[in-house]
Amino acid sequence: MKHLNKLFAAALLFAGMTTQAQDSNNPWAISFGANGVDTKVSAVGNDSPKWIQLANANDNWNIVPAVSYVNVSRYVGDGFSFGLTGSVNRINKWVVRVPGTESTDVVVNPGDLNYFAFDATIKYSFMEMLKSKWLDPSINLGGGYNFFGDASAGTVNGGLGLTFWVTENVGLQLQSVYKHSFDDDRVADLDVPTHIQHFAGITFKFGGKDTDGDGIYDKDDACPEVAGLPEFKGCPDTDKDGIQDSEDACPEEVGTKELNGCPDNDGDGIINSEDACPEDKGTKMMNGCPDADGDGVADKDDKCPTVAGAKDNAGCPWPDTDGDGVADKDDKCPTVAGTVANNGCPEVSDETMKKLNDYGKTILFNSGKASFQKQTMPVLQAMAAILKEYPTAKFSLEGHTDSDGKDAMNQKLSEDRAAAVKNFLIEQGIDASRLSSKGFGESMPVDSNKTSKGKANNRRVEVKLVK
Repeated sequence: MKHLNKLFAAALLFAGMTTQAQDSNNPWAISFGANGVDTKVSAVGNDSPKWIQLANANDNWNIVPAVSYVNVSRYVGDGFSFGLTGSVNRINKWVVRVPGTESTDVVVNPGDLNYFAFDATIKYSFMEMLKSKWLDPSINLGGGYNFFGDASAGTVNGGLGLTFWVTENVGLQLQSVYKHSFDDDRVADLDVPTHIQHFAGITFKFGGKDTDGDGIYDKDDACPEVAGLPEFKGCPDTDKDGIQDSEDACPEEVGTKELNGCPDNDGDGIINSEDACPEDKGTKMMNGCPDADGDGVADKDDKCPTVAGAKDNAGCPWPDTDGDGVADKDDKCPTVAGTVANNGCPEVSDETMKKLNDYGKTILFNSGKASFQKQTMPVLQAMAAILKEYPTAKFSLEGHTDSDGKDAMNQKLSEDRAAAVKNFLIEQGIDASRLSSKGFGESMPVDSNKTSKGKANNRRVEVKLVK
């Protein structure tokens, strides 16, 4: 009895030191059901418990046909829980050893003794280790105090359990506990014997809090006051566009992630609220409106939407008799096609071609791509301005690379880069019929490919005048 008190005190101290919640969701559990008391273990003449005696349970087990045990437990972290159990029974089958023998068992009725037991248990569940959501095997260790009629004694307990969780909170519980009595002489005296107590019942977990009722416990809910979705940790997505409201710039309109949840009806990359023409695909420069002729005047404001014109003439071109891109009012050769650089008179000089090629050598592309670096835009715009001065001249844009990489890759890259320059110039208003592009890969170096400087010189776009 003295040893039991020490063990029981240690169990209580352990429970008091740990206060973590059961499975972090529902900290409490209550179980109730029926129990059976088997006294045969104390009559066989040894200390080895016979846990399962289903074949002759009717001869050895004491069972009352009613709810006969209640257990309340709380998880104490890392698979451990601490619980208290109260149980009742009636002992009318007592298996004893006949005095003077070693193994003969006799079943007697000690007089329908009242059985009461109060037990404290530390249980370890293997459910998390098995990564199961329904199968919950466990072991337990503890101590208690048992009453057999007028006799009473303390016990040290150890057992095995198995719970089948039908739902997250409701389970079917089976458990067998070996109770080693400190008042057991293992003969036919009416003392408290060492025995096994079996339990079968229902267990309920409870105590979790879900304020907004969305099925996600508050501790795991990033938005505990507003019903939401599991994929957003309990936060809502009002417009159901896959972007939670807290990260959605337009939470009540279906949009895309690329535009922070806002819609873009015409697909031009400009959200509706900032698009002056939300149903017509346009450009950012035109606030989302189209500019078919590329003259910098949006079609909705352009009186000549299919012909490039002047902003100060409502998008229409000034009269140009010779069609050289120089208005008659500014053209010194109004009946002969010329260039802007030559005041309306034609001629593309060698100096102009050198200037274009000097620009071509400084065009900067992103590494391994045909997209431009931001700082190269002024160079491209300067080239476009020169080409606009010679509206009838035709040019060939020729791309070249260094020798790094495979030949086929360099060939394609040179073609793509020459085409990118061509397309940019077309976007700047240069007539597509005046421009052509092709690539030569690494086949026409102008410097050594053994130095970084030489490689840089070989990466270029050349401009040729097509006569």
